[in-house]
Amino acid sequence: MARVAVVTGGSRGIGAAISKALKAAGYNVAASYAGNDEAAAAFKAETGIPVYKWDVADYDACAAGLAQIEKDLGPVDVLVNNAGITKDGMFHKMTKDQWYGVINTNLNSLFNMTRPVWEGMRARKFGRVICISSINGQKGQMGQVNYSAAKAGDLGFVKALAQEGAKAGITVNAICPGYIATDMVKAIDPAVIEKAILPHIPVGRLGEPEEIARAVVFLAADEAGFITGSTLAANGGQYMI
Repeated sequence: MARVAVVTGGSRGIGAAISKALKAAGYNVAASYAGNDEAAAAFKAETGIPVYKWDVADYDACAAGLAQIEKDLGPVDVLVNNAGITKDGMFHKMTKDQWYGVINTNLNSLFNMTRPVWEGMRARKFGRVICISSINGQKGQMGQVNYSAAKAGDLGFVKALAQEGAKAGITVNAICPGYIATDMVKAIDPAVIEKAILPHIPVGRLGEPEEIARAVVFLAADEAGFITGSTLAANGGQYMI
């Protein structure tokens, strides 16, 4: 029987590429989304992947959504915490809503999504939790104190939880993408990309969503059981640690 995978923010951008790649690898995939009904419907029509709407910042909504997925598809074996938002601004101008909005969606969502499936994974002695962090959680980014803090927190979550899950057959890993050619990045003025972004990327180009998706499929595999607590950087050489 195919394993069940859930991808948050799974109907657009990097999340859509992850959902498609997991389906192609043989997983039964469910994609959650927060607000864009039109995009989610188009994604479902294109891929046949079921979509579920809830706010990952809301614990009760996550628990209910996951319960529905498990009713529809079966127990969750693979969880990809991909959903994220930005509310950028210099810290001296940052509002409480900007701070908490990003922290709740990009960091607290890891608890909200992982906690409801954790006991089931422990009982079945198998699980894969993959968190999509960011290069900016590793190096920091001016104007993104909230985002950088949340994404750095993702890495601490992964390293600690990996230790708890190891003996139960659960791996917990992170992927830190750099600049990826999503609609959000491609909306930047091409001149800015050419002059201010690409010169800092040694491979000389933006990454593709499918490149992140391949990394997820690798970490999700049954054969990846010896890899846990790790951070896979996919940034074209922009930042190395």
